[in-house]
Amino acid sequence: MSEATKTKLLEGALRALSEQGIAKTSARTIAAAAGVNQALVFYHFGSVDELLAAACRHGAEQVVARYRARLDEVGTLAELLALGREMHEQEKAEGHVAMLGQLLAGAQTQPRLAPATAGGLDLWIAEIEKVLTRVLAPTPLGEFADPAGLARAVAASFVGIELYEGVDAEGAGAALAALDQLALLLSALEDLGPVAQRAVRHTLRRATRG
Repeated sequence: MSEATKTKLLEGALRALSEQGIAKTSARTIAAAAGVNQALVFYHFGSVDELLAAACRHGAEQVVARYRARLDEVGTLAELLALGREMHEQEKAEGHVAMLGQLLAGAQTQPRLAPATAGGLDLWIAEIEKVLTRVLAPTPLGEFADPAGLARAVAASFVGIELYEGVDAEGAGAALAALDQLALLLSALEDLGPVAQRAVRHTLRRATRG
């Protein structure tokens, strides 16, 4: 029963964040969303901040697990971006984009939320890094790219686009289209013959030494 109650509280916290916003999320609103006595918030987690931190990781684990098999099947950057678009639409429809925005906003003023929010994003970054390592390895960029840094750049880009979409949907669409263009450029590199790919690698080596 204890674990079941904790799960209710974690899911209730996420629901309260999505529906009420960080400013109105409290032990009372979380307990109401979870359908339990608000005293259980403090019994199981000690404080609302601790519960929100745990809920952040819980939510990220659930969503990452949902898409892990799809991510494992991605073979190109274009496929990764296409899946990213699909995930974005699905998560927005389920209120998870709004929830992420609330967590990021809360992390600016509630220090305990910052590492938890970063930890949740790190789960995504780890999955994206695996995909980028696999996708870039056979290309001329594989020798020079930093998959770990690129994974953070991709995650930050999608987070920024998700938040930006709320104030400028057209601009967010243009940003996604720009990422698609980068995927097309990489695809063109992959289609080059062996001689041309060696030439690209040679040019990149000279540039990186420079």
